[in-house]
Formats: sequence, structure tokens, C-alpha cells
Amino acid sequence: MLPVTPEVSVILPVRDGERWLREAVASVLTQTLAELELLVIDDGSADATPTILEQLRADDPRLIVLRQQREGLVAALNRGLAHAQAPLIARLDADDVALPERLARQRDYLQTHPEVVLLGGWAEIIDEHGAPRGRQMRPSPERLRDTLAKKSPFIHPTVMFRAETARQVGGYRAAFEAGEDYDFWLRLADIGEIAILPELLIRYREHGGSVTRTRELRQIYSARLAKLASAERRAGRPDPSAALTAPPDWHDPKPGAFERDSSRLFRMLELADPARARSAPASAIDLGAITSQLSTLTAGERKFAQAAALSLLRERSDLPAAMRVRLAGWLLRMGPLKAAKLMMRK
Repeated sequence: MLPVTPEVSVILPVRDGERWLREAVASVLTQTLAELELLVIDDGSADATPTILEQLRADDPRLIVLRQQREGLVAALNRGLAHAQAPLIARLDADDVALPERLARQRDYLQTHPEVVLLGGWAEIIDEHGAPRGRQMRPSPERLRDTLAKKSPFIHPTVMFRAETARQVGGYRAAFEAGEDYDFWLRLADIGEIAILPELLIRYREHGGSVTRTRELRQIYSARLAKLASAERRAGRPDPSAALTAPPDWHDPKPGAFERDSSRLFRMLELADPARARSAPASAIDLGAITSQLSTLTAGERKFAQAAALSLLRERSDLPAAMRVRLAGWLLRMGPLKAAKLMMRK
């Protein structure tokens, strides 16, 4: 029987996840910590996912299925958060596998470290067949706040956090599409300590469902906004992103003051797509958008800036000579060796 109050609630969102769903669910329900509930949020699956969940639920009442009509990941995560009964909440994705003692080890750590509100861990990488790929993701447990201010040190499906704190900060926010986890970590860190348990907790599956360039750019954009908002909060000022209810459109001709400079930058970064570089009107090629922020670009932004410069050089023979010289200069400033290799392929 399901305990009155489980020790841990596991939130597992899924959409069309029939291939690995049984393995993911089994890895939770066979944990050494038995006092748990598994909340699977089915985001409008059109494959065999609903049937699989019905079968699995009949065998174990700790599995609770929540359904929604393709409302997206943030809605699924917040639905799970709203229904979770335990004081501790863990995450897992439908293509990953939790190691048997994962939940017990994280629960024990949080019980002995009441100041910690967010706890991550390490992951072993596996392929689509479950075979180890010879690599592990081992984020350092040291200087986490310094790292968090620059990028996320957490592997999302390894985390466990306190339900009360998660609800206190308002859960996940839809405005930070593809970067909702990073924004969430930053807000949790505002009111508590963060840590990484230096142990393998999950098997993290890498497979053919690769992230598109558009989604990757959106993820980087959301991360930039999350960092800017966090810096304002740390300085004791109001959160400038609090009024955002949806992901900002960087093509909006009248962006808010908070996202204006970032939107200007990302209109240029999307020119990494050769098709966009070819079709962009000359008036949209705003070199100053990158030049003004060149020294502060993250590794991901720098990669897109390099690709954008190369796309423009390759696709736009109509550009003035002075502009072409500036674009070539960017490539050199952002990485001379890589620039030389890219230019040789031109």
C-alpha cells in the first residue's frame, strides 16, 4: 500500500516515451528506499505510453499517472510538484535509469544537511541499448555557487530538492523555456545551500533524439536571462523577469528593458543558420550587437557567434568589404585556431 506520507516523490515527465519507459519506471519502483511515490506526467503521448502506464500502475499503487494535453515540460513539472506528497522531490527522465540506492543516498544526505535545499549527483552515460559509453558526468562538488553564477553544474535528472522550498520560489517558470531548470536552481540557491553528492546516481541515456539548433539557441538565451535576473536579485533589487509569463520573442520590435540587449544579440546569433544568413535583410545584420558583448559571451554564445560570422561570410557575397573584414576579425578574436580551420573549409 502507498504510505500516507511517502519520504520521496519522484517526478517523471514523459511524451511518447514507450521505448525506455518501463525500464525508467522499474528503476524507481525497485529502489532500496521503498517509501516513495512516482508521479508520471504524460504530456499528451500518442504512442503506447498510456497503455504501458496503465499496465504498470495496476501492479504498483506507488505509481501515480497524471495526464495533460501537450502543455509542455514546464507545465508537466509544475503539475508533478503540485501533486507531490513527500517533503523531498527527485527528478528522473523517461529515458534514464536510477541506480538502486539513488533515492536513499540523497535522502540520507539531506536529512543530515538541513541547510541544503538542492542536491545533485553524478551520472554514467549509456547508449540507446543501455551499454556504457565509457564516460561519466562528474560535476565538481566544489565552489558550486561560483559555477552556478556562470552555468548549471547540475544534471537535471539527478537532482533532489525540498518540496517546501520549491513551492516557496514558485516552481519552474515557463518564461525560461529550455532553461527552466537553470532558472529554478538559481532561485533555490537564493534561499538555501546547494550541493552535489559525489556518487553515481543514474544512468544517463544519450540517443538519436538530438537537440535542434533552434532549441539549443533558446536554451542559451534562457540561461542568459536567468543569470541576469539572478544577478539583480543578489544585488537586492527586484527580479526583472518576474513579469514574464511566456518565453520572450527576440524578434519582438518592442522588447522589455530586461531582455532588450539579449534579444538584440540573439537576433545575430541565429544567423548561424545559413538559411537565415542568406535571407536576412542588410539592415538586420547588426555587428554591434555582438561587438558590444564580445568579451562576456559564454562558450555556447561564442560558438553561435563564430557560426554566424562564418555563415555571413559564406552566404553573403553582397556584404561590404569593411563588414567582411570585421566578421573575419571576430572569428580570429573568438579563437584563432578554430577560425583558421573554419576558414579553410570555406
